[in-house]
Amino acid sequence: MIEKQIEVKLKTGLQARPASRFVQEATRFASEIYLEKDGKRVNAKSIMGLMSLAAGCGEKVVLSVDGSDEEEAFEQLSKYIENQ
Repeated sequence: MIEKQIEVKLKTGLQARPASRFVQEATRFASEIYLEKDGKRVNAKSIMGLMSLAAGCGEKVVLSVDGSDEEEAFEQLSKYIENQ
C-alpha cells in the first residue's frame, strides 16, 4: 500500500472535467484507489465521490493506492494532480 499527502495543483482543482479525467485514469488500474480530504475518504474511481471532496487548487489530499499495480497507479495519478 502506498499512501502520501499531495497538493492539488490543477488550476480548477478536482472539479468537473479534471475529476472526470482523473477517474478515467484511475479505472485503468486494478488497484484500489482512494482520495481523502479533511477526514472524508472516497473511492477515486467514483466521479461523484471525487467531486464531493471539493478539492481546490492548493489544497492537500491523501492519495492511497493498494494492489498489484499500485506503484504505476500512484505515479501516474499523483503526477496528474501535482503537475497540471
